[in-house]
Parts: sequence; structure tokens; C-alpha cells
Amino acid sequence: MADVAILGPGGVGGLLGAVLTRAGHDVVYVARPETAAVLNASGLSVQSVQFGDFAVLARAVETLDAPVGLAIVATKAASLDAALDRAPALPGAAVLPLLNGVDHMDTLRQRYPGARVLAGAIRVESTRVAPGRIEHTSQFSGIELAGPGAAEVAALLESAGFEVTLRSGEAEVLWDKLALLAPLALITTAARASIGTARESRRTDLVEVVQEVAAVANASGSDTDPAAVLRILDLVPAQMKSSMLRDAEAGRPLELDAIGGSVLHAGVRLGIPTPATARVVAELRPIA
Repeated sequence: MADVAILGPGGVGGLLGAVLTRAGHDVVYVARPETAAVLNASGLSVQSVQFGDFAVLARAVETLDAPVGLAIVATKAASLDAALDRAPALPGAAVLPLLNGVDHMDTLRQRYPGARVLAGAIRVESTRVAPGRIEHTSQFSGIELAGPGAAEVAALLESAGFEVTLRSGEAEVLWDKLALLAPLALITTAARASIGTARESRRTDLVEVVQEVAAVANASGSDTDPAAVLRILDLVPAQMKSSMLRDAEAGRPLELDAIGGSVLHAGVRLGIPTPATARVVAELRPIA
């Protein structure tokens, strides 16, 4: 039985898997045939500001047919269903999604009723520049966890050198991240510009989206101060681009439903108006 399965060996999954392998953990990657072939033949190479430059051997499969202790789900939203089809059963495993948004939690719990699904969030700048090649450009890789068995998973990740924080509840993990991510992603992408330009040219939209997302987050069980979120966004380096903007520039599918859609769905469910967020999401829909 492998210690860890990585579903989605991209920038985040590849980095976690490589660092865990270097620390002595048995890792298996679940990937599409072409990616699995590259990993099995050439392994993983990492260039990391935090962890240094190194390479490890990698074992990849197209379908996970053996039990694992921990399954880390690190795909983009559009690839989630296909990735889960490659891991049809995870009995008794801890499942740690490191995805944007909140709606994936229900998907995972429905798909894996016999598993322990944790809430997870990661703050990291890491990119797959080619299959099996990871560039980690931030000096941090902070992970937040909550849920059944979170302490055990935290200990495993910390043993490899990751910074892990245990939170008291799922809402804190997911909505604290989304309260910052959603305004950053939606407004930079709508402005087609880095945050420095976007926070000036779309200031009214930015303020309104921050306030709406914070209201939904608080109604969902988080404790989000919209003024504090706005201060952070005003201090973010002007040249920073969101991953959604980078996807738009590259012509890739956007995680619009995972990020903006999660806010809108929760707002409807909780009776929280979100007109500015809905307007920006509708603006981005044609390119999503």
C-alpha cells in the first residue's frame, strides 16, 4: 500500500509528491497516459526557491487500483471528474483536496463515502512547465487543514518540510482562502491586467466583490473582515497576476465556476445578495 497518491501531478501535486518522495514516503501518481509515461520514464525534476533543485524517481499509473493512506487531489476544476474516474475507490483513505472553491467538497464526499474527506487549502506559487518538470517560485508552501484525521495528515506533510496549520473548521479553511482569491481572480481577469492596474481601473467592482464574498463567507461560518481583505489586496505587489488571469492569457479554461460560481451558489443558498460578483462572472463567461 502506497503512503500517498497524487491525483493531478501538476504544479501543486507534482511539488507535493516530489518533496514527499525525497523525504522517504512512497508516492504514486495517478495521471493521463501521456503524463504517466513521462513520469515513469524520466521521474520528476523540481526547481524550488524553498526546497532547492532536485530530481526524484516517480511511479505513475493510469488507474489507481490499490489502497493508499492519503489521496491528494490537486487538479484544476475542469479536470476533477476525469481525475476521480482514475481513482474509482478509496476505502479508508484520507482524501485531501487542494482545489479552489468550496463546491468540490460535496463531489468528493458523494464519490468516496467510505473515505475521510478533509478540507484543505494551499498558498503556493508552483507551475508545471512540462510533464514531470515543476517550478516552485515562492519561498512558502503553506497548507491549512481541517477535518477527521487532519493532525495525522499534517504530521506527514510536516515531515517533508511543508508548513501546515490546523484550523478548527472546514469553513475557516475554504472561505478564508476564497474571500481573498475570488476578488483577486475575478477582478484581475475582468480587467485583463495585474492587480496594480486592476485595483485602480476596477476599484468599485473590487470593493463590492470583496464585501459580497466576505458576507457569504461569514454566513458560511468563517470570520472574514472585508476591510482587512481589501487592505491585503491593496498591498499585493502591483505586478502580481492571478492564476485565472494567466489561464485567460494562455487560452486555457478558467476556474470560473469553482471560484465565482462557489460564491454565487452559496449566496443563493444563504440568501446573501451578490450582484457585483454575478455581474463580473457574467462578464467573464464568454471566455471561460
